[in-house]
Amino acid sequence: MAQLIFLPGLAGDTVMWQSQLQATAHLGPRVSDVHMRHDDLPAMAAALLAENEGELVLCGASMGGMIAMEAARQEPDRVVGLALLGTSARPESPEMRELREGAIQLFAQGQAAEVIKLNVRFAFHPDQAADAALIQAYIDFVLRAGASQLIRQNRAVIHRPDARLHLPQRRKPTLVMCGDCDQLTPPTLSEEIASLASGAELHMVPRCGHMLTMEKPQWVNARLLDWLERLPVST
Repeated sequence: MAQLIFLPGLAGDTVMWQSQLQATAHLGPRVSDVHMRHDDLPAMAAALLAENEGELVLCGASMGGMIAMEAARQEPDRVVGLALLGTSARPESPEMRELREGAIQLFAQGQAAEVIKLNVRFAFHPDQAADAALIQAYIDFVLRAGASQLIRQNRAVIHRPDARLHLPQRRKPTLVMCGDCDQLTPPTLSEEIASLASGAELHMVPRCGHMLTMEKPQWVNARLLDWLERLPVST
């Protein structure tokens, strides 16, 4: 039986998976923090595999999805299920690298709060951006990670490997979800992942931005649970 592991996005923690942890509590899920302890995606994926024995079902959002895809590349037989939420299989584009490098400079100058507050309008659909408590929860966990983590993790994402090279060889179940209005990892990126991984399921979350696990938790949980019920997940 496989272990279900949630992988947060950049600077994320259990807060972004709170609803999913509750919905899958009967499956004994874990939240990994390898993104907080290693300097690049291959090292994060290797640590994840080393710290968890046996078969795994990996559910990753954004950067967490990138780590999940890399773990599936390193040990494809052990990753028996792969759920990829609001993520990209592509290497960093020159345009995004320039934006991240600019943000890194601001983080180093102590302006993390200003950057993250500006990022809200890109991370959330306008419907959910009006929810003050939701937005504050997002800002709090990102700032809790701290400037050094924001710098290190952004650099890890900049230098991420090209997952498109190995996804076509994947033959195990893959679930792909994306907010239909995601501005940070647009739907075309999820469509690309689903087209590369054989037999992948693709779902677009309506009126939703990048933070789909927090923005539309019930919608996400329903599709995730339906998919998990068809997989060998441990209790």
